[in-house]
Amino acid sequence: MWTDLNRPPLDHAALRRVLVRSDDNTDARAFWNRLDVVERTGSTNADLLVRASDLGADRHVLIAEYQESGRGRHSRSWVSPAQAQISMSVLLVMPGLNLADMGWLPLLAGIAVVDALRSVAEVPAELKWPNDVLIGDKKVAGILAEVARTTPDPAVVVGVGLNVSLGENELPVPTATSLLLENAETIDRDTLVRAIARELAAQFRGWEKSGWDTAVLAAEYRQRCGTLGKRVRAVLPGDKELFGIATDIDTSGRVVIEIEDGGGETFAVAAGDITHLRAAPIAD
Repeated sequence: MWTDLNRPPLDHAALRRVLVRSDDNTDARAFWNRLDVVERTGSTNADLLVRASDLGADRHVLIAEYQESGRGRHSRSWVSPAQAQISMSVLLVMPGLNLADMGWLPLLAGIAVVDALRSVAEVPAELKWPNDVLIGDKKVAGILAEVARTTPDPAVVVGVGLNVSLGENELPVPTATSLLLENAETIDRDTLVRAIARELAAQFRGWEKSGWDTAVLAAEYRQRCGTLGKRVRAVLPGDKELFGIATDIDTSGRVVIEIEDGGGETFAVAAGDITHLRAAPIAD
């Protein structure tokens, strides 16, 4: 029995019925082989990385009502009240994928989350490179992808952490937000899980059907990327800073920055922290 009536548990049986492929479910959108909802765990990503040692494991979804040791980029930790978030990881096997293109998975997941939130929550979600989901200038969701194995077929675990019903006093940082605070059309987590899982499946199927064409994926990502056209600060490995205008996402998934006062010189950032800045002041 849960105590917060505003934060009911997920209906895992109903989610399995509509999302998992079976003889009884002929819906073409049923993509997943397995879906589990657990009351609590350390990290859904870590749990699926262990499951990936089974070479038969594929298209698995794992959701935790409470995640004790969630991890973001650069191993940053985060927690939230039980049943106030969606803490969800998926395991995907990608036969024939070039190992160099595995870094596209978190960006693909970002596309899926943005589309799901725009569709069912009716919020103006967009991507901040590489894989933060923003509403306005505040983060509502983060994505972490980890390589499970590279042979015999590449496998990746992708985790999504979405703030659903967090109040102002529950946010981890002032730059975060939640669907509740953004007056989303719905904060029903079952509805949101279904939408995200289906969008992930649609994006994965589309990329696979294209023969893992990164140009196709880059075009999809650009359409949803709020970083493009923004003045940004990039903190690169070694704590080097770079300022400029984000002009493109290339087919390697890198953000291309036209360097400030660089005479049109550009630099493609493969790894680093990006901050959106206000436009540079105009000199008198």
